Amino acid sequence: MSKHITHWIGGEPVATAGAAPRRGDLFDPATGQVTGQVDFAGIAEVDQAVAAAASAFADWRTASIAKRTTVLFAFRELLNARRDELARIIVSEHGKVHSDALGEIARGLEVVEYACGIPQLLKGGFTEQASTGIDVYSIRQPLGPVAIISPFNFPAMVPMWFFPLAIAAGNTVVVKPSEKDPSAANFLAELWKEAGLPDGVFNVVHGDKVAVDRLLEHPDIKSVSFVGSTPIARYVYETGTRYGKRVQALGGAKNHMLVLPDADLDLAADAAVNAGFGAAGERCMAVSVLVAVDPVGDELVDKIKQRMARLRVGPGCNGDSEMGPLVTGVHRDKVTSYVESGLADGAELTVDGRKHPITAEDENGAPTADGFWLGPTLFDRVQPGMSVYNDEIFGPILSVVRVSSYEEGVALINANPYGNGTAIFTNDGGAARRFQYEVEVGMVGINVPIPVPVAYYSFGGWKASLFGDTHAYGADGVQFFTRGKAVTQRWLDPSHGGINLGFPTNS
Repeated sequence: MSKHITHWIGGEPVATAGAAPRRGDLFDPATGQVTGQVDFAGIAEVDQAVAAAASAFADWRTASIAKRTTVLFAFRELLNARRDELARIIVSEHGKVHSDALGEIARGLEVVEYACGIPQLLKGGFTEQASTGIDVYSIRQPLGPVAIISPFNFPAMVPMWFFPLAIAAGNTVVVKPSEKDPSAANFLAELWKEAGLPDGVFNVVHGDKVAVDRLLEHPDIKSVSFVGSTPIARYVYETGTRYGKRVQALGGAKNHMLVLPDADLDLAADAAVNAGFGAAGERCMAVSVLVAVDPVGDELVDKIKQRMARLRVGPGCNGDSEMGPLVTGVHRDKVTSYVESGLADGAELTVDGRKHPITAEDENGAPTADGFWLGPTLFDRVQPGMSVYNDEIFGPILSVVRVSSYEEGVALINANPYGNGTAIFTNDGGAARRFQYEVEVGMVGINVPIPVPVAYYSFGGWKASLFGDTHAYGADGVQFFTRGKAVTQRWLDPSHGGINLGFPTNS
């Protein structure tokens, strides 16, 4: 063990207080070896971070928009220049392949670039002479210290969905990253400091439920942004709002991909493999259910099997690896248990990922057999009610459901309690247009398997996939991290009409 990750508070790393602080182990998912430890914050450390954010808010909110934008541009340039270094950090703790980590950073950078346009995004409206001698205008102002609680699967991108806009709008931030891969957040904190962000504007506390609960209840935290599983998202939303906070809590998913008989089946098969097994399926936007409208089911499953057999599974640091391990041994075991439960429920195990060949050595020639591995797995003829269909597995298991018509496929998707993302593959423009209108899902792809919106739109699902009224980033993000004011003004001249105790009316 050589790595020790601690909190970043007030512009510097701060060790957990006490002789025997609570800590968690950090792992290399490719080898299963412990590589270090991360400090877990108690109430005192969370309070220290919030106090730093509250103190910094007084000056940061009054900083000119020009000053804030200058810092954002500097951060963007630093992150772009050092993204390969950050990608290696993500690979070492999460396990995803290097190219996937670079893609995550690129998508996060899009939000940083969008936030650099904050002068335009914060422009209000103005109405001259709304009433005689009276002008009315609107402004948006920051909330104060805000909390961001992010998951393990995107340790850089998901925090960047939130903190660029929060900081650009004049807020200060406390990030609580996943304890499974915490180093990316500290790396980003160092870049912010180098970019000229004042101390205390961006803080990081590590830990578990103790830290989360304190952020949810702390009176100085004005909003909470969360991404994770639906049960925890519901808990965060209900707890945060009970304490009077503004909350956006993005939950789980069971994303369906509907393939019509007229679709390009090679394109659909490529998309199913890419979206089902990228990042070892540890994506809230992963395709986990392929809905095949027969008679194309057999041919489509065969094409997917051929592609799965060629997937190179190995350490994320290896340049030829296409899929890495799962993040922890506990999570790997949970995902693997669905292989047995799927068989018990009567699904056809078409490809058993437990038997997929794994690259035997990492880039240094060290054995990786003890890593947290599960190869790509395919179930066919899955039915609603089976655990592999009902549950968000968050691993490399793809389920194929056969239906007889477009209508049956849409009904299946709409009956699912989740509504995060979906896709349709077809060459029929009319069917695609009908699908995007009828499907009860927040993000829709048409011949696009992972429809994550670009930064100037907003990310978020429907139903059990979102708690709160706003989505992440885009226009919704600006709204979430600011409060609106409407100002009615009159500047009197010497000829004013004197006292009038009647209720004011427009004229």
